[in-house]
Amino acid sequence: MEFEFLKPLGTDFSALIKEFSPQQLGSKVVFHTQNQFPDIDKVAVAVIGVLDNRGDDKAISSVDLFAVRKELYSLYPGNWDASIADYGDILPGDTIEDTYFALRKVVAALIKKRVVPIVIGGSQDLTYALYRAFDELEQMVNLVAIDSKFDFGKENESASANSYLTKMIIDEPNNLFNFCNIGYQTYFNSQEEIDLIEKLFFDGYRLGEISNNLALAEPVFRDADIVSLDMTSVKSSDSGNFVSFVPNGFNGKEICSLSRYAGISDKVSLFGVFNHANTIQESVLIAQIIWYFIEGYHYRSNEYPFGSRENYIKFIVPIEEEVLIFFKSDKTERWWIEIPFVANGDNKLKRNTLLPCSYDEYLGACNQELPERWWKALRKNIV
Repeated sequence: MEFEFLKPLGTDFSALIKEFSPQQLGSKVVFHTQNQFPDIDKVAVAVIGVLDNRGDDKAISSVDLFAVRKELYSLYPGNWDASIADYGDILPGDTIEDTYFALRKVVAALIKKRVVPIVIGGSQDLTYALYRAFDELEQMVNLVAIDSKFDFGKENESASANSYLTKMIIDEPNNLFNFCNIGYQTYFNSQEEIDLIEKLFFDGYRLGEISNNLALAEPVFRDADIVSLDMTSVKSSDSGNFVSFVPNGFNGKEICSLSRYAGISDKVSLFGVFNHANTIQESVLIAQIIWYFIEGYHYRSNEYPFGSRENYIKFIVPIEEEVLIFFKSDKTERWWIEIPFVANGDNKLKRNTLLPCSYDEYLGACNQELPERWWKALRKNIV
């Protein structure tokens, strides 16, 4: 049974649960304790801790999520009706691969039950295990990483917090359709890595781009299956992480807004927060990041790919030798662009599909500017 890998919350936390007021989130969550295991069929959102940070060679202490949980469950929920459960922790295995295996099995089982897992780590190489969980679902995967680095490594290097992306690209089965980095800082990434992102038709948004216009990230999250958040993407003055000092990065408001975008996406089925420095100050921010993800989850609108195109307004834009087809939702006023199926070779897309985009990209197309997002998606389909 996959859930045998989950360790119940300890007696110290069970005592804390009793202190929450009826209005606080902790009184509305079902916890995995020595005496009970939450019924998966009645759960919509699941919190899981992973106490393994061996992928981070800079980690100076073991993972302790007590403070994160204390801060999270002392918050007050919004107008939420989805059932939330905390399934406890996955302990470090004998090897890091054992931890990957346990996490992959637990996450895959939850997603099959249409439960959205929120994974709190641990080092960010655990994202590789989240990605491999989709092997059992037999689908292509779009990964979004909120990170200051691309996390490429050497081809034969074992997965680590700074190299897991290479392992995703190389290892079979290769189910990674798209990768997008949000918030990279150029001086942390070699020019070869930046060029490789372009060569693979992946996407990258610099920290300044997103900070100047957070709405740029919304269509990116709308097309994501997994969102992996590296806490070192937040500047230390806002995160409270002075163990590994980060002078530049997202501020607290920005990272919570990005988390809400991830939660509101109908497609995101897995959210992870990694590289926690185990400081009390950072625990407060992580709690609020998770709160905003759950808040966003409650505002999901069940649009494409889950809803019908019947409620969309169709726009046809001739551009160069192409005819671009846009769709606008009359429910949320969000935009999509159609990626045509190309009957050629081993295509990753099996039919015409819609790619989230922005109103500005539609306006650009009207001015004969080919959307870069559309071009990259089409190239991945052909090559």
